[in-house]
Amino acid sequence: MVKKPATAKPAGTVPESVLKKRKRDEDWAAKKAANAGELKKKSREQRKEIFKRAENYVKEYRDQEKDLIRLKREAKAKGGFYVEPEAKVAFVVRIRGINDMHPKTRKILQLLRLRQIHNGIFIRMNKATINMLRRVEPYITWGYPNLKTVKELIYKRGYGKVNKSRIPLTDNSIIESVLGKHNIICIEDLVHEIYTSGPAFKQASNFLWPFKLSSARGGLAKKRLHYIEGGQHGNREDYINNLVRVMN
Repeated sequence: MVKKPATAKPAGTVPESVLKKRKRDEDWAAKKAANAGELKKKSREQRKEIFKRAENYVKEYRDQEKDLIRLKREAKAKGGFYVEPEAKVAFVVRIRGINDMHPKTRKILQLLRLRQIHNGIFIRMNKATINMLRRVEPYITWGYPNLKTVKELIYKRGYGKVNKSRIPLTDNSIIESVLGKHNIICIEDLVHEIYTSGPAFKQASNFLWPFKLSSARGGLAKKRLHYIEGGQHGNREDYINNLVRVMN
């Protein structure tokens, strides 16, 4: 039986598999370019929205400050005193370790996410949280943070919880990916939500990983005494801002 000679492929022909791969790569490149254009457009619009929100927040903070000064002056002119409303948000810092700790106290500190010494969290003030703070008072100090303290903590030491991982807040997209459904798309939204104890405070506070503060310069003397006795633990009200300055 005579074998037929193999027919040679014409010069310049490209295998079908290579053509399919080229077509697939071209489709991917086209989709990537289209997505990049959409993302660029979205980013441009979002920057405008973020800037607008930041301006509104600054105006809101200034108006609050002016109202407070006005009310104090009016009260003073009438010979009285203006009593400020109770604080809605507290900042809690753990200052002692686990020595001689009751199991219930340890459990409450775990619920507050204060698992390590010098950890700090924002917490909304209500009857339940105040009772929890009182139960663990010898191990913590807390008070009412001002706007500057909230901003410095989030900007300088802020980390977010994304898929159970501790991620630095280097980009607004990190915040938007987790809190976007609560209309929190940037770091200024996060600061505003925490400072004003907004409707999504719980989600915003849980998103923020517990702050890891440094040891206070010069140390903390007399930790076993209450703050009003010249010690460290317990409620120090507005003076928590001074402590955060030396630990941040």
